[in-house]
Amino acid sequence: MELNKFSKRVTQDDSQPAAQAMLHALGLSREDLKKPFIGIASTGYDGNPCNMHLNALAAEVKKSVNQQDLVGLVFNTIGVSDGISMGTPGMRFSLPSRDIIADSMETVVQAMSYDGLITVVGCDKNMPGALIAMLRLNRPSILMYGGTIESGKLGDQKLDIVSAFEAWGAKVSGNISQEKFQDVVEKACPGPGACGGMYTANTMASAIEALGMSLPYNSSNPAIGQAKQNESLDQGPAIRRLIELDLKPKDIVTKKALENAITLITVLGGSTNAVLHFLAIADAAGVEWGLDDFQRISDRTPFLADLKPSGQYLMEDLSNVGGTPAVLKYLLEHGFLHGDCMTVTGKTLAENLAELPAFDEGQQVVKDLSDPIKDSGHIRILRGNLAADGCVAKITGKEGLSFTGRARVFDSEQAANDGISMGLVQKGEVVVIRYEGPKGGPGMPEMLKPTAAIMGAGLGKSVALITDGRFSGGTHGFVVGHITPEAQEGGLIALVEDGDEIRIDAESNTIDLMVSEEIINERKALWKAPDLKVERGALYKYAKLVSSASEGCITDK
Repeated sequence: MELNKFSKRVTQDDSQPAAQAMLHALGLSREDLKKPFIGIASTGYDGNPCNMHLNALAAEVKKSVNQQDLVGLVFNTIGVSDGISMGTPGMRFSLPSRDIIADSMETVVQAMSYDGLITVVGCDKNMPGALIAMLRLNRPSILMYGGTIESGKLGDQKLDIVSAFEAWGAKVSGNISQEKFQDVVEKACPGPGACGGMYTANTMASAIEALGMSLPYNSSNPAIGQAKQNESLDQGPAIRRLIELDLKPKDIVTKKALENAITLITVLGGSTNAVLHFLAIADAAGVEWGLDDFQRISDRTPFLADLKPSGQYLMEDLSNVGGTPAVLKYLLEHGFLHGDCMTVTGKTLAENLAELPAFDEGQQVVKDLSDPIKDSGHIRILRGNLAADGCVAKITGKEGLSFTGRARVFDSEQAANDGISMGLVQKGEVVVIRYEGPKGGPGMPEMLKPTAAIMGAGLGKSVALITDGRFSGGTHGFVVGHITPEAQEGGLIALVEDGDEIRIDAESNTIDLMVSEEIINERKALWKAPDLKVERGALYKYAKLVSSASEGCITDK
């Protein structure tokens, strides 16, 4: 079997002498040009702790690839730090970066005729962007995650990035001093690695391991340490095996594999961003998958992991008691997973897990099935007149299962941040943040800053927040996002006024504006879509191309 069926177009065709001359300029020999070419895509860059170490890992991956009689060729693509851009206009570029990452990886591999792809990724949108590219290309591929950050320390208190956001809310509400606030900020993030709780990066990495597109322990091995270094050296033999087997992403990412991934997200209490991303991933894989599939799995799957943001532990704690494979092994043993799904090891999920240890005895990070945090999942797909096309709630049970209150309406995240800091939000209210959807934002920014401010101000259990934007994986509290249709497109959320009653029920999965049809029609007759906030550039293109959040915010169809 030909292992170089794509690269041979340029390396073995006598009518491509210029291409071959340029490859010799790289230091490649005649013999090298007969070998399969493997693209190694790094999202490494200096400006973000999630990504700052990835170029070094990619260099180790290249050594591993070259040792397998393959040619490893490193290239780079972009990243946006959600933590740094959060609460600023820069956050609008975060979700669009997923598609830029996918487009750029697809472009390089197709244009340069590579036979396989290994992606070395770190921050939230890196993982889904890389996976979407792999599925479009459908060549042997592996995703390698750069790992989670170590926890910060302040006295006996463990810190992470959300500690810093919530410290701001505590400071503006007068609950902590400026000095304490500064201490938290300086000590929350001690070095390389993605944000430490079950936020979006760790959610997506864990789910992709369950999906079968990364090696065992990939998602729970910390960024710093020998385990991640050893994992880099495992990539070469793994990609060699995939090429020999001609095992491709669409052979792995099936409907059953997607069910495994979403089951793990549910058990771990993962980020609602996973809904957006897996809708897009399923679309790229050609698998029929919709919002109701998330609800179906959430209904039958318990929430077990006591992980931040709603719990007390971090990803490093899960790593210390057995890591992601121990969770998967436990779920497989109790009938929650499809063990016959193929993975990038060339073996099934069940075969991989049979060789790996179970949880450490006595561990407290993941609850026993007999004592779940919640009998069903935290992700709820709600529908009603406020979200005719659906929306996504993150309800762990600690916030209660229903909320009815009067609306406090803000037409932007910044207006909400200002209103919260000025004390405008009162107990019992439903904060409405609108015109922050994929078209209205544009870019559907995350609302971590207002939710963290609400938590820091001590209103977390007495206020709900709804938005046509989205939430960080670090968000907790009674929150509902991804409301569709969005305000920019005339969804009912655009017609809500201060004082209107809103009713949210996570048991009946409903969200409704308790205003008569007559009044709604009167308001609708007066409403006019505002102009887009941008007139040119990347965000303008995104707003023109992007689909609804209920379809995954895809831009290529």
